Amino acid sequence: MKAITERGIQAFTLNALRIVTGFLIAPHGAQKLFGVLGKDPVDSIFSLSGVAGVLEFFGGVALIFGIFTRQVAFVLSGLMAAAYWMAHGTEAFWPIVNQGELAALYCFVFLFLSAQGGGGFSLEGWIQHRR
Repeated sequence: MKAITERGIQAFTLNALRIVTGFLIAPHGAQKLFGVLGKDPVDSIFSLSGVAGVLEFFGGVALIFGIFTRQVAFVLSGLMAAAYWMAHGTEAFWPIVNQGELAALYCFVFLFLSAQGGGGFSLEGWIQHRR
């Protein structure tokens, strides 16, 4: 039986973080685009909410599968930073007061994923392993 190594734990948790984060952000986009999960769809995908919906839904799916992880996560990090400052940061300084904790946390999780990449259990990892 193989001993669990620190590197193995880090690989597992990176992949788990990527998959769970993608699984959690995609429904935000689905709400905006398709009007599911208790929300009405946006009027146009060319509105700010529509663009956010496209990025959240398709970016979330890309993160789940681990394809273009660095690029997608970087764009989503910027989206969450913009969402924070446009919707929450103007209300109050502290995220607990302006209800911007989720946007701020997503921003930094996506920033971390953009630096780390998709991990071994991803389409990117599979493609790299095949080369």
